[in-house]
Amino acid sequence: MAAGAKRIHLVDLDGAFAGKPRNADVIHAIVQAYPNVPVQIGGGIRDEETIQGYLDAGVEYVIIGTKAVNAPHFVKDMAIEYPRRIIVGLDAKDGKVAIDGWSKLSRHDVIDMAQHFEEDGVEAIIYTDISRDGMMQGVNVEATAKLARAIRIPVIASGGITNLSDIRALGIAAGDGIMGAITGRAIYEGTLDFAEGAKLAESFAV
Repeated sequence: MAAGAKRIHLVDLDGAFAGKPRNADVIHAIVQAYPNVPVQIGGGIRDEETIQGYLDAGVEYVIIGTKAVNAPHFVKDMAIEYPRRIIVGLDAKDGKVAIDGWSKLSRHDVIDMAQHFEEDGVEAIIYTDISRDGMMQGVNVEATAKLARAIRIPVIASGGITNLSDIRALGIAAGDGIMGAITGRAIYEGTLDFAEGAKLAESFAV
C-alpha cells in the first residue's frame, strides 16, 4: 500500500471454477489488515448471501462475472439492493464474453452487455482481454478504450499490463472513460515498478 495503490483487487480463482467462494477466510483477513484501502473481490460470486457476506466483512466492491452473463436480472437486483457497490467483470476475447473462469466463450458481445449493465446501475466495468492476461504482451488499449467510449460508467482495464509503457498508453486514453488498471504478474515478474506506475497513473488523473 505504501507504493501508492488506490485499491486492492482480489480474485478467488478457486471460487470462480467452483461457483462459490473457496478463499473467503483469506479475503476477510486481507480486508482486516488494510482497513483504509478499498478492496474489490471477484470469483465465485453467484448469490446475494455471498455478496452480503463480503460487504459485511468490509469489502467495498463486489465483482459479478459469470452470473452476470448467465442471469443478467441478478445484477439489476443487486445494483438496486447495494447501490454503488456492484461491479461487473467482463472477460472477453475477440469481442465476445467468456465465462466460468474463462473456460467457455459465449456469443454475447462485450459492448452490448456493458451497455445493458450500465442501464442496470452498476458502478463500473472491469474489462479483461483474456488473450492478453498473464501473457506479458501489453494491454489491449484499443479494445479497452472502445468499450469505455461506448458507456458512461468507468472502465477498469485488466489483462496484459506489463510495464510503464502500458500505464502511459492507458493514461493517454483515460479521457475515454478508463478509470484505472489492474496488474499482478508484472509486479511479481519485476517488469513493472508499481510505485512508479502508480505515480504515472496519478499524473493522468482528472
